[in-house]
Amino acid sequence: MTDMPPKAEPQSSNRWRRFAEWDERPLRYDLFAAENPEAGFSVFRSPYDPAPSLSVEGGRVTVMDGKAEADFDILDAFIAAHHIDPAMAETAMAMDPGEIARMLVDINVPRQELEALARGLTPARLAEVVGRLSALEIAFAYSKMRQRQTPGNQAHVTNAKDDPLQLAADAAVAVALGFDEIETTMRVSSNSWANALACTVGAAVGRGGVLFQCSIEEAEELQIGLAGLASYAETVSVYGTERAFIDGDDTPWSKALLTAAYASRGIKARCTSGAAAELLMGFHEQRSLLYLEARCLCLQRAMGVQGTQNGGIDGAPLTASMAGGVRELMAENLIAVWLGLECASGNDCRTSESEIRVGAKITPYLLAGSDLICSGFGSIKKYDNSFNPSLFNGEEIEDYLLLQRDFQTDGGLTPVEEDQVLGLRVRAVEALAAVMDELGLGTVPRARMMSVVFASGSEETQSYSAGEVTPISAAIKARGITALDVVRALARRGYTEEAENLLLMLRQRISGDYLQTSALVRDGRVLSAINDPNDYRGPGTGYRMPEPRWQAVQGIRNVLTRERVLAAENVVAEAVGEADWLVPAGVAAKGSDPHEVVIGVSPAFARQLHQTTAGHALSDVVAALVGGIEAGGGTARVVRMMHTADTSFLGLAAARLSGSGFGIGIQAKGTTVLHQADRMPHMNLELFSNAPLTGLEHYRALGRNAARHTFGEAPEPVMVPTHGEALGARFHVRVALLYAIETGLIDLTVHPIELNYRPARPATEAAQ
Repeated sequence: MTDMPPKAEPQSSNRWRRFAEWDERPLRYDLFAAENPEAGFSVFRSPYDPAPSLSVEGGRVTVMDGKAEADFDILDAFIAAHHIDPAMAETAMAMDPGEIARMLVDINVPRQELEALARGLTPARLAEVVGRLSALEIAFAYSKMRQRQTPGNQAHVTNAKDDPLQLAADAAVAVALGFDEIETTMRVSSNSWANALACTVGAAVGRGGVLFQCSIEEAEELQIGLAGLASYAETVSVYGTERAFIDGDDTPWSKALLTAAYASRGIKARCTSGAAAELLMGFHEQRSLLYLEARCLCLQRAMGVQGTQNGGIDGAPLTASMAGGVRELMAENLIAVWLGLECASGNDCRTSESEIRVGAKITPYLLAGSDLICSGFGSIKKYDNSFNPSLFNGEEIEDYLLLQRDFQTDGGLTPVEEDQVLGLRVRAVEALAAVMDELGLGTVPRARMMSVVFASGSEETQSYSAGEVTPISAAIKARGITALDVVRALARRGYTEEAENLLLMLRQRISGDYLQTSALVRDGRVLSAINDPNDYRGPGTGYRMPEPRWQAVQGIRNVLTRERVLAAENVVAEAVGEADWLVPAGVAAKGSDPHEVVIGVSPAFARQLHQTTAGHALSDVVAALVGGIEAGGGTARVVRMMHTADTSFLGLAAARLSGSGFGIGIQAKGTTVLHQADRMPHMNLELFSNAPLTGLEHYRALGRNAARHTFGEAPEPVMVPTHGEALGARFHVRVALLYAIETGLIDLTVHPIELNYRPARPATEAAQ
C-alpha cells in the first residue's frame, strides 16, 4: 500500500484548497507560453508567414511564397533549385489545400502519389495543408505516409562520468531491449573516442546489426565514423532562417556536402531540425514554428539526405509550452514523411514533468508507428542522460513495454529477463576490458567491472571518472585505432561472436545497403523503404505484428496465472494448518438465539483459498469477526454456503439462518457484507468492498456492529479509508482468478454446511 498522503494544512486565505493541492503536483513545474507572433511564439500560423505562392518560368522558380527570385535568401534559393519539381508545381499549387489534406487521410490515395505531389508544393503550402488536420488526422496520415513498414526505435546510451565500462554494459542492455540504433554523447568532449569504442563493443554483445552514433562536433564525428567506430550520423543540423544558418557558420550547400561525405564512406546520415530551434537561437523572423520547420524539411529533401530527426528535438519543451504545440510536433513529422524522408520522430526530450502529459505525447506514435519512434529513448537513468532526460528514460522502460502490450502495437522494444540482463552486462564489461588490455589502453580491475554490472546508474559505480577516461580517449585517436583493430582484439581474446557481430556492420558499410531510406538491420538483413515499404491502405494492410513478435511483446513481469495464485494460497495453508480449524458438522439449521450472528463463508473459503487480498490469513479474519461479535455481546456461528459465491447473497443467506436475523457474508478474497434477513439482496447494512485495504481491526469492528444490531442499536458503520489507490490495476487480475476458483466450487444441490470453529494460532505465530 502507498503511504498516507499528507493532510492539507488549514488555509487562512479565501481559496479552495484543491488549488493548493494542484500546486503540489509535478505539473506545476511546467511553464506555458502565450501566443506572441512578434516574439516568435506562434505555432501553426503567424501573421508574418508568407502566403503560399509559386511561379515557374522556363523550368526556373521565379516567385516562391510571395518572394521574387531576386530577393531569395540562401534557403529560398536552395529549395527553389533542388526541391521544387517544375513538372509538378503548376498542378500541385493549383489544388485546393483542403482537398490535399483530405487526400492525406484517404486510404484510396496511394502514398507515392502524395509524395510526388509534395515535390511541387512550397514550404508555406505544405504547412497550410497539414495545419488543416486535427491531431487524430495527423496521426492517421502519418501511419499511411511513413516510409518503412516495420517500426523501430533508437536509444540514448550515456552516463555522467563518461565511464566506458558502464557505456558497454548499458549498450548491451539496450541491444537486448531491441533498439535498432544507439546514440551516445559525452560530458567531456575529449572523451568522444573512448565513448565510441565502448558503445561499439557493448552494441556487439548479444546480437549484431545495431547502428551506432557518437554525437560530437561534426568534423570529429566524421573522423570517428571513418574509423568505423560509428555507423550513422544525425547531428547535421538544419535551420529555417538564413541568420540561424550563418550563425552556425553553415549554408545548405555545406550541409549537403557533409551528408554526402558521410554517405560516401558508408555512414548512414540524417539531418536534424525541429520546431523552436530558431526561436531558441533568436533568429525566428516572427514566423510560425511550422512554417520554419517546413522550410527545413524542404531543404533536407533538396539536399538528397535519406532522412531527418525532427519533432522539436531540443526545442520540443518550448514548443509543447505553447497552445497546440504537441499537435505541431506531430504535424512537422508528417511533413517529413510526406516528403519521402525517413523520420526519427523526436520524443527524445522530456517535454513535461507531468507523467500524464509524457504518456499522452508518445501515444500517437505508438499507434501510428514510426521509422524510429524515439530519436533517443533514454535507456539509462535520467541523471545519466548527457543529452538531458528523454521523453522516456530508464526509469520508465517497463511503462513503455506495457503501453506496447496495452495497445497491441509495436514500439520496437522487447521485455528482458533479469538473468539475461546480468549475463549481458558481465559479458559486455569483460569484453571491453579484454579489448582495452589487448590494445594497450589499460588493465581494468575486476572490482570496477563488478561495480558497473549491478549498478542502475553512475552514482552507484566505483569505476572510471571523466578525467580518467580522457587519456584513454586521446590514445585511441592518436594511435588511429579502428573498428578492425577492435574486431581483431575481440577475436584474439575469445569473443568470437562479438567480433562477428561487429564485422557484420563493417561489411554493411561496404555494401551500402543500409544507406537506403529508413534502413535498419534486423537478423543480419537490411530492412528499408525499398524492401519493406509501408503499404498501409486501410484495415488488413500495413504493419501487423507477426505472432512471434506479439508473444514476445507480452513477456512482461507481474503476469498472474491460476497456478501462481493457488501456489501462494498453499503457502498460507501449510503455515497455519487450515484444515483443522473449520470442521464440517452437517446441514446448517436456522438458529433461535436472538443475539446470534451467522458468518456465511464462500465455497472456496479455507478449502482452496486461504488469505484475503490484503494478505490476512482467513483464520485470523474469522478470529477477528468472532472476537468482535463476542465483544458486542453476541454469539457467532460459522456456516459454509455452497449455492453462491456472491457477497450479498452470502450475507443474506447467513442472516436468514441467524436467530437474530443478522448475518455476515464473506468471500475468501476478503470482501464482506453485514446483512439483515428482511432486506433486498443488495440493500446491505455495511459493506467492505475494498478488501485489499481492509485490516483485521475493521473485521473485528464489523463483528461488534453486527452484535449490537441484535440489541436494536444502530451503530456507526465501519469505514475503510482509501486514498485513491488504483485497486483495480493492483488486484483485479488476482480477484478474477480467485473468484473463478470460488464459482467453480458452487453446487446448487448442497445445503448450507454447519462448521465447527476451532480457533487456530494467529498466522504470524504459526509462520515463526
